[in-house]
Amino acid sequence: MESTSIFEVSGLSKSFAGLKAVDNVSMKIKTGEILGLIGPNGSGKTTFINLVTGMLEKDAGRITIDQHNIGEMQAYQIPVHGLVRTYQTIRLFKHLSSLENVMIGALGVGMKRKQAAAVAEDLLEELGLSERRDAPAQGLTFRDQRLLEIARALAAKPRFLLLDEPAAGLNEEETDELFALLSVMPEQKNIGILIVDHDMRLIMNLCNRLHVLNYGQTIAEGKPEDVRRNPEVVVAYLGSEAS
Repeated sequence: MESTSIFEVSGLSKSFAGLKAVDNVSMKIKTGEILGLIGPNGSGKTTFINLVTGMLEKDAGRITIDQHNIGEMQAYQIPVHGLVRTYQTIRLFKHLSSLENVMIGALGVGMKRKQAAAVAEDLLEELGLSERRDAPAQGLTFRDQRLLEIARALAAKPRFLLLDEPAAGLNEEETDELFALLSVMPEQKNIGILIVDHDMRLIMNLCNRLHVLNYGQTIAEGKPEDVRRNPEVVVAYLGSEAS
C-alpha cells in the first residue's frame, strides 16, 4: 500500500495595501483526495495558490508537506518537494513541441533528459495527445493546450497538484472529459488535487470536500452536499445555483 502524504496550510495571510486578500486560512489535503477551493471573484482563491506555490511572499502562516516546511522556499524549489500547479491563463512554451513542453516539467525536478522524454511520452499517451507530440504547442486546440499543461505538471511526479480553473474555456463535452481524467487520478497516481473552478457541476461531482473563501476568509468547509446547503455560502456565492 502506498504511503499517504499530507499538504497542510496553517494561518496563511496576505495583505495588499492594507486589504487582506487572504486572512488566516488553514486547510489540509491528503494524497488520494480532491479538494475544491471555491468562492466569488476576488475572494482570494488565486492569491492563495500563488502564496502556497511561492509566486507571492506570505505575510504569515506555515505551509508544509509531510511536516516539511516549504513556505520559505523560492517558487522554482517547491516542485522538487512535491507541489506543482497549472495556471488560469495557459502558460505553455508556444514554439516548443508538445513533447518538449512536457519534458520541461520533468527536467525541472532534476530528471535526466532520457528519463524526462520517457515520462513525457507516457503522459502524452495517457492524456490522448501522443499524435500531437511533435506539434508546436501554439498549434494545438484550446482543449489540448489545457491537457498539455496538466501533462507538464504531472511530469514533475508531484504528490500534490493545484489546478487553477482547468475547465475555463472548455465546452460541456470537454469538461466531462476533464472530469473523467481527474476523477481517477488521485487513486491511480497517489496524489492529492486542489482545484479552483467556477463550473459548479464539475466541482460538486468531482470533489470529496470543498473549502469556501469570501473576502479572503474561510466561510465553510466540508462535503459538497453540506456546503451547497450552507446559508452563508448560498448568499455569498452559489445563489440560485444551490436550489
